[in-house]
Amino acid sequence: MDNTYYANTAYNPARIPQQPTSAERSWLGKFAKTRLPWGRTQDVAPESILQDPTPKSLRFWEDFDKKREKEKALGTYKPRPFEGVDTHGVLDQERFRHALLSKRSHFWMLMCGGGRFLFYLILVLSVFTYAVAVTQSYESWQRTTERFIPLFLLCAGIPLLCWGLGSLVINKFPRLWFKPSRGPLWELNRRTGLVTVFDYDNNGEYKQNGSIGEITAPFYEFDAYISTSPDRQGLPMNFLYLAHRYRDITLNFSSLVAPDRTPELPCALWDFLQNYMDTSRPLQELPCFEKYRQLDPVTAAHDQQTGRNPRYWIDMDDAAFAAQLDDMSRRINAINTLSRRNLMAKHVAYAD
Repeated sequence: MDNTYYANTAYNPARIPQQPTSAERSWLGKFAKTRLPWGRTQDVAPESILQDPTPKSLRFWEDFDKKREKEKALGTYKPRPFEGVDTHGVLDQERFRHALLSKRSHFWMLMCGGGRFLFYLILVLSVFTYAVAVTQSYESWQRTTERFIPLFLLCAGIPLLCWGLGSLVINKFPRLWFKPSRGPLWELNRRTGLVTVFDYDNNGEYKQNGSIGEITAPFYEFDAYISTSPDRQGLPMNFLYLAHRYRDITLNFSSLVAPDRTPELPCALWDFLQNYMDTSRPLQELPCFEKYRQLDPVTAAHDQQTGRNPRYWIDMDDAAFAAQLDDMSRRINAINTLSRRNLMAKHVAYAD
């Protein structure tokens, strides 16, 4: 490993120090939560990460950058809307930093997406209700229809209006809806091996002078848990979160990878995070890392030894990428996380 690039605190499973006994969790901290084991990871990643970006979008942005450079050389370049705006999210060879858009942006996305979902739901229910009403009513079908139409227009009209208005603003007035949040939520740093949670309370400092607090701890001091809670239909949904073993620090990943009905997807995310932070191994073979692989010493050495094609993903056609997605889905469904032995138990005595 290149000691001039990675910090002494960089995560390496072979160099985890002995740690104090873990703090005992409260009953609420144990309820509907499953601790996941460390180590013996598989080469998996949630499909949402595998598809962001796709090879097709990599090619699009490569062509865009070439065109931009030509226009700059000719003096005809005009910046695109929001070009250069910092959305605070990063995933490269050094850090994985996650941020959300602002509440204003989420409002318009909810207007559009929520309105569309409710409209189609009401449409399906209305067709079923109308069919039952026509067959069960003692009135003529014409009279039943006359009574039904105003009710349908009232129930379906509101979500249809929300869908249309949200879609109009998002597609035609981007400056009205698009706004980054005030900063990132958390960061996992491969180069330093540290996890950072950004504190926007910061004892009132943020409101006074905009100073964002940073709560930092080594990656190996966190444990991963699957939290299970019911959705609106009462079905159990699972998502991943990290909890510090000795302090009240948590990272919730439900905004990164949506909660799922099975535990396999959170398990795949946990393996991805361990693999990303592990400086004893190269960055995973994913499209998002292709342009950063040569910047990470371990990955660059691995690629040179194996003769990896530096354009492996960007030149991949749609059919081959679809096969990659299918293969990843099979590996996620067959993941064995819950049956593994927790290798961190060699370095920590767990109180519960």
